[in-house]
Amino acid sequence: MRTHIALIALTAVLSTAAFAQSKSMTSTNAQGVQIQGNTDIKAKQENTTAVAVGEGNTAKNTAGAIKGGTQIQGNTKIKASQKNTTAVAQGKGNTAANEAGVIGGK
Repeated sequence: MRTHIALIALTAVLSTAAFAQSKSMTSTNAQGVQIQGNTDIKAKQENTTAVAVGEGNTAKNTAGAIKGGTQIQGNTKIKASQKNTTAVAQGKGNTAANEAGVIGGK
């Protein structure tokens, strides 16, 4: 009898785990990221610099990222590398970016 109960409990746990694996990652944010499948991100940055001078400017170095507003189904591999990169934004309303291996978003 105990073996039968243990078997039922084990079956319930395994079916719950299988159900959890089939669900996708979701976000309540409208700009969220949904991923169904395996994602492997390998990113490397070396000697990177980002400088923003002035009002409302953006300077960024991004390697290997999945940004908001993206839906991915299936297996995804991102291999990104940046070396000696620089992003400089100077003056009002300017943007500078070095983005290697970036999917989606702004």
